[in-house]
Amino acid sequence: MKVLLDTHTILWWLGDDRRLGGRARAIIENPANDIIVSAVSLWEIVVKVRVGKLRADIAEIVRALEIEAFDFLAIRPAHLQKLAELPTHHRDPFDHLLIAQSIVEGTSLMTDDRHAALYPARIIGCSDDIAPSDSPHELE
Repeated sequence: MKVLLDTHTILWWLGDDRRLGGRARAIIENPANDIIVSAVSLWEIVVKVRVGKLRADIAEIVRALEIEAFDFLAIRPAHLQKLAELPTHHRDPFDHLLIAQSIVEGTSLMTDDRHAALYPARIIGCSDDIAPSDSPHELE
């Protein structure tokens, strides 16, 4: 399975945050799965650090992701074309682009963002308290 991680999912994984549930952890830990981190998430982290909403060191995060052997995904024109087609069910531009990337790349998106289920993307909730029925597009 190919899984694109949302920004908060990355931070929860790296910080061993208990909000990342057992099911999500098992998916990320499974060597049979391709775990993907988008440049969008790295950009979002840098933006939030710059405006004072997050304390983090992007160089340390990148090193940790490399150690984890996660795949990195650049922003491609096809992602932006899909983004232009998506409705705006909420206002987060980073989430919109991650959803577009997930659709174009044929991945599931692991997120706790309940708005994500409004889009035609395959969603995996990263918290154990989100039931699969919360997302019509979630993989079983």
